[in-house]
Amino acid sequence: MSLSFQIPPFEPHPLFRNRHAQTLAGTYLPGRRFPYRAVRHRVVLRDADVIVLHDDSPADWPAGGRVALLLHGLAGCHSSAYMERVAGKLNGAGVRTLRMDLRGCGAGEGLAARPYHAGRSDDAIAALEFVQTLCPNAPVTLVGFSLSGNIVLKLLGEAPDAVPSNVVNAAAICPAIDLGHCVRSLVGPFQRRYDRYFVRVLCAQIRTNGRLRTDLPPLDATRPIASIFDFDDLYTGPVCGFGSADNYYTASSAAPHIERIRVPTLILAAADDPLVPISCFDAIRTPPSVLLHVTTHGGHLGYVGKRGIDPDRRWMDWRIVEWVTSNLAGRDNVEIRSAKTASRLDPCPTAGA
Repeated sequence: MSLSFQIPPFEPHPLFRNRHAQTLAGTYLPGRRFPYRAVRHRVVLRDADVIVLHDDSPADWPAGGRVALLLHGLAGCHSSAYMERVAGKLNGAGVRTLRMDLRGCGAGEGLAARPYHAGRSDDAIAALEFVQTLCPNAPVTLVGFSLSGNIVLKLLGEAPDAVPSNVVNAAAICPAIDLGHCVRSLVGPFQRRYDRYFVRVLCAQIRTNGRLRTDLPPLDATRPIASIFDFDDLYTGPVCGFGSADNYYTASSAAPHIERIRVPTLILAAADDPLVPISCFDAIRTPPSVLLHVTTHGGHLGYVGKRGIDPDRRWMDWRIVEWVTSNLAGRDNVEIRSAKTASRLDPCPTAGA
């Protein structure tokens, strides 16, 4: 059986054609906010750390109905604007949605003695197993943004036979599939601003969690941390058992695993993404189960579009809703009918970055 999934071209808002404008608009123009009504669930991991799931269920959600598990990006949490928007829209489409706080993030502050990182696919598996207990026989779509897009793809491809049986499809939005390449691309005036912003947030997260529990390894205040690479080389790598940033990037990047993915998976990327260079995807071999769709514009998790294509300007949100609610058959007999040449690039005019 084959699956056709049509994706309309992304046409950027006329005021946000620049890649940085798209990225910043996606962050600082949050759009419609949905009131927080979620039920919180704590999930205990194998090493006794705890993550938190925020469960938004439509009033008329039937037992065994569709479920989506959303994972946020670097320096985010369940209340990141894109997480709130997508959860609200999925609820409106009748999908029960659980937003996962990675270790030490959001409502998970003080609940983990070990930090999150881009390779923690086991944490996502633990969340999926919890969802299986919470929602028996419910088909689940796994959706990851940015850093968690890497987690999702790594989970699906590193051990295809071990993917939880409730996962029927997945989506990775602007995934950082080559961590080393992404980090080393943060050069130039604008990229350095992103780099410094993430470092400030990451260091603040470690300090906040460290005040809540003394068993979290502290930052070394005697060594300067001026970039994400510095942070990963001085903290993530040693604390999480990789030794160095380069070892962490090699062990945790999803790129080598994508060709083994069997679950129907949408990868959505932008050719002008300032944080995830599109060259990360040049050597990727996508199996029939993976649809890689690259737009000309969109920035990083931006995709603020022209009026009239969707109910609002958030093109990315509606593609996720359509993918989650698409009529997929069982994961073992679905093939996505889409070639890279047909779906790799939107036919939109090029604008300067």
